[in-house]
Amino acid sequence: MKTLLKNCHIISPGFKEDEVFDIYVENGIIEEIGKNLEMQDVKIMDIGGNTVLPGLIDMHCNICDPGFEYLENIETVSRSAARGGFTTITCEPNTDPVIDNKTVVEYIVSKSKNHALVNIYPYGSMSMGCKGQEMAEIGEMYDAGIVGVSDGDEFTDEASFLRNVMLYVKMFDMPVITHCEDRGLSGNGVMNAGFTSSCLGLAGMPREAEEVMVARNIILAENTGARLHVTHVSTKGSAQLIREAKKRGARVTGETCPHYFLLTEEAVEDYNTLAKVNPPLRTKEDVEAIIKAVSDGSIDVIASGHSPSNEGDKNKVFSSAVYGISALETAFSLSYTGLVKTGFISLSKLVELMSTKPAEILKLENKGRIAKGKDADLIVVDFRQGYHIDPKHFASKAKFSPFADWEVRGRVIYTMVGGKLLM
Repeated sequence: MKTLLKNCHIISPGFKEDEVFDIYVENGIIEEIGKNLEMQDVKIMDIGGNTVLPGLIDMHCNICDPGFEYLENIETVSRSAARGGFTTITCEPNTDPVIDNKTVVEYIVSKSKNHALVNIYPYGSMSMGCKGQEMAEIGEMYDAGIVGVSDGDEFTDEASFLRNVMLYVKMFDMPVITHCEDRGLSGNGVMNAGFTSSCLGLAGMPREAEEVMVARNIILAENTGARLHVTHVSTKGSAQLIREAKKRGARVTGETCPHYFLLTEEAVEDYNTLAKVNPPLRTKEDVEAIIKAVSDGSIDVIASGHSPSNEGDKNKVFSSAVYGISALETAFSLSYTGLVKTGFISLSKLVELMSTKPAEILKLENKGRIAKGKDADLIVVDFRQGYHIDPKHFASKAKFSPFADWEVRGRVIYTMVGGKLLM
């Protein structure tokens, strides 16, 4: 497998955006990068001056396989990821059976190699059954291929349990990945607690439900020396807590999703269940704070937050509808349109947030940047023309989005994984 990509604008550390390069790929590896390269017996692709980025890496994705294949499976999620520019995705552990032992890890690794178009790395559950009580077989799962331990979208209530997990996981130097929610505070809430929830007559989740747990988990991480990764940060207070922890030298990283810096709680007016997510959409003040945290490095990663469901479970009264969003095919273009086109960050910063930094956190040493010797996981993006988001054409089984009909820029036109051209 030999491919020569001609006339590429490369966005990756070490390259100037206004220069044009050729990239030679052989057997899934980037073998050479230079100007006016000439090769024999290779497939030549003229990129035509479009932009080549390192393949995106998604740190928060619900694959739903095994157990919930009717919502999504490895084949459909990998096609959806490829269309969105993600060449590597992670698998949350709250599958059925839960990823709490090496057998389930081996199943996902094996099925992914045989059926997935992109790289899939599983997270292992901290606890047996994702119940937060008995520690899972973390050591055996590490040997089988997990890249982090997570509670999925479940909350870890017992601080003593989480502290023990952090102490144990330190020996593997993996991130402990936490969904931060105090269920005693969030209760039966279904959206952000505030003016809009009062107007709609819906029970609300206060910011404190997230922030209390972010603070607790940071304290535990600082005292154990563990690597903590906080998922889907949605509030001003959470962003500030992470910012301050970083200044103290804590091994803490944070992640958010496009809907938390593009939408406010007003998106659920008229009881719009397509905008029902957990943590919930917050206020304009929170959105501005998340953008600031992304810009100043307090938040390290933009993930998709892909959490598919069927339309029947979404099309219910608001309080009964499921949480979730179909996000793999929109995350990059929304982030580019909402952050780069508006001048909040540069395109190179967006690549750092969606590729380089996730690779560093997950210790995927051959991914996350374009350089000789790295894996040929690349995407080609056309930034010149806009397009409208149309969920009906998603490759994912979840064909819905609160961003339907939004005009965005940054269409992924080619995706290459391990030197194999997918689109």
